[in-house]
Amino acid sequence: MPNNNHNPILRQAMRLVLLYLALVLAGTLAKPLFVLAQPAAVSGSTGWSGIGQAMLHGLLLDVATAGYLIAPVWLLCGLGLWVRLRGWRVAYKVWAAVVGAALALVLVGDACLYGFWHTKLDATVWNYLAQPEGALQSVSMGYALCATLAVVAVAVLLYYLQVLTFVPRRKAAHTSSRKGATRRTRGWWTAAWLVAGGLIFLGIRGGVGKGTANVGMVYFSPNAFLNHTAVNPAFSLISSTLKAGDYGRQAHFFSHDERKRIYSMLGYNTESLDTEPLLNTTRPNVLIILMEGCGGTFVNAVDPKSDPRITPNLNRLAHEGVVFTQAYANSYRTDRGTVCALSGFPSFPDLSVMKMPSRCEHLPSIASSLKGAGYATAYLYGGDANFTNMRGYLQSTGYDRIEGDESFPVAVRRTHNWGVTDAIAFDTLYQRIMRLPQGRPWHVTFQTLASHEPWIVPYNRIKGDKVANSMAYLDHCIGTFISRLRQSALWRNTLVVMLPDHGVNYPEGISDADERRSHIPIIMAGGALKGPRVVTQICNQTDLAATLLGQLQLPHKQFGMSRDVLSRTYTHPSAVHTWQEGTYYMDNSGISVVNLLTQPASVMREAPHASQ
Repeated sequence: MPNNNHNPILRQAMRLVLLYLALVLAGTLAKPLFVLAQPAAVSGSTGWSGIGQAMLHGLLLDVATAGYLIAPVWLLCGLGLWVRLRGWRVAYKVWAAVVGAALALVLVGDACLYGFWHTKLDATVWNYLAQPEGALQSVSMGYALCATLAVVAVAVLLYYLQVLTFVPRRKAAHTSSRKGATRRTRGWWTAAWLVAGGLIFLGIRGGVGKGTANVGMVYFSPNAFLNHTAVNPAFSLISSTLKAGDYGRQAHFFSHDERKRIYSMLGYNTESLDTEPLLNTTRPNVLIILMEGCGGTFVNAVDPKSDPRITPNLNRLAHEGVVFTQAYANSYRTDRGTVCALSGFPSFPDLSVMKMPSRCEHLPSIASSLKGAGYATAYLYGGDANFTNMRGYLQSTGYDRIEGDESFPVAVRRTHNWGVTDAIAFDTLYQRIMRLPQGRPWHVTFQTLASHEPWIVPYNRIKGDKVANSMAYLDHCIGTFISRLRQSALWRNTLVVMLPDHGVNYPEGISDADERRSHIPIIMAGGALKGPRVVTQICNQTDLAATLLGQLQLPHKQFGMSRDVLSRTYTHPSAVHTWQEGTYYMDNSGISVVNLLTQPASVMREAPHASQ
């Protein structure tokens, strides 16, 4: 007859699993209740099918949140394998009461506040809790009373859900899972406990991909309300609180009036007046290729000091099309540079706007502007589209279709350390474009990835220099793709815009404070262009939006920090770049580099241009 001494441990393990599932279920079932609390948002915008999809997509964050909540209980179980725990029931019930009350406040608070804020509960709530009387002035006493009763009811329900699933019903049940178990048995269960901990960690992390769990990974619909429904408010609050900072106190070098005066002098207007037309049509197909890390130090057409052998195709396209020779990246990271390029929104030294879902939802974008003009919009990337809340940002800014590595065959998803290698991804891009319906203009954004650390690519043209060789591989892929596109009927009415998300420290030794590090190529190609043109004005990555929309004769007033470089109103050419340590400002007179980490901030370098 088998030895059943380990049954208490097995029963406790099963109770831990039940508790985990109960917490996941609580987060999932809260979603339809959240919807019922928003009659104005639901009306005419969604149905049970959409709610079901929100529950399904939201499971990822429900699992992550349950992992956070169950971690202390998991630790308690592991300790109980080897130590006799006295009073653990009382300790657990106190924990269950705290978790129940906290979750109730979050779930009910989210449902109540959404009608006013139209965003999920996040770190913003702490500002209101500091002065609760201001928030209470917006609601009636009856509303506040009903909300309070709802919090109490949900807290009690969640408390008993946790107690009934984990605490043994019989008082005489074992107070420690070690009772009656041999050392060997406890050793095996300890191994199982560690495996369970690993699974909990994976749930918290959001899987094994490059990206970690974030709010945007559950976005799935053009309907913002459905995306918000999918988000677990507890996760949103925890995540945003961990990332919050007092950014309002940063970089206060001048008074408010002085800042306004200086800003007005910099020419950040949004008008396109007497713009020289580059295109032979106002409604071309628009393909934007974000070239990972391909700064100006790799492209001889914009940096004569660079080796022309590295990117011969980009150099040729620059001479055949339109090239901006004095463009500068706003930031030094992909998540920041992507927002700068596609939304015309500036970067900040230690803040990623992409990681702020509530801010992303209010950003303008090239995609949303083109979508409003009748364009079909899509995004393709060979890597993890959930990385740094990328999917959430894209979903919020007008992309109808978003494809990451999950859209590629399993066999090719790890052909590069970051996902699908560029040659395969470019081929997929070509196939996608060829299958797009005719008769409607389209806009596609394609993001490359192979020209990134560890610089390993299936190409070996530049010997002894992995960084340059990876850029040569990117250039080869672009050249092959453009040659294929040029032979198709689409070429005549297509504009291809190529620019990087940021530069890299190349040649080795240049720092973030060196403008060569952020100097980038912006190259336009395609049959929609009238002919070659060299634009020599200093400008920023953020200026792409206004400049492109100005060529398409579309309004771009919403892009307050993007300038039409080809407009008569562009009278003060300048560029700004930020990185974690500091920022620089450059115009025709020279450059000023400021270190923001010193107290007070200090000038690292000031240099006039050679002509000054």
